[in-house]
Amino acid sequence: MKTNILGLPIKESELIVSELNILLSNFQVYYQNLRGIHWNIRGKRFFDLHVKFEELYTDAQIKIDLIAERVLTVGGTPLHTFEDYIKNNQLVVGKNVSKDEEAVHLIVTSLSHLLKIERKILTKTGEINDEGTNSMMSDFISEQEKTIWMMQAWLEETL
Repeated sequence: MKTNILGLPIKESELIVSELNILLSNFQVYYQNLRGIHWNIRGKRFFDLHVKFEELYTDAQIKIDLIAERVLTVGGTPLHTFEDYIKNNQLVVGKNVSKDEEAVHLIVTSLSHLLKIERKILTKTGEINDEGTNSMMSDFISEQEKTIWMMQAWLEETL
């Protein structure tokens, strides 16, 4: 089995790059959704939510950079066009979302779908001992599960 400079199998690493680019595309859409709801939120909870949505899109922006850098580290090229992002997107695109509960539901739904992509990557990276990607996915999953829990607590829903 041929390995790359990281000691990872080349063929499997190419599949990981593909999955990471799917995650990158979906994170870009998630980020844009967050920007949109940050800009357009209205109502009595505006001040609290406006700040929270900014916190979330700043975090998403950092994760986007981490994903792209991991693609490069593993030996691939990160996607970087809107065309690629839309082609690989699996999230609902929120347009003109200004109501608080609709915005939070969009976040929960988006994070839930991102978790599915990340768990798929986690499984595949575990199989080839790609600890770098595996660790990143584990960190993302932990943070996003907590965010979902908090958002659902805000919505007064249960898991």
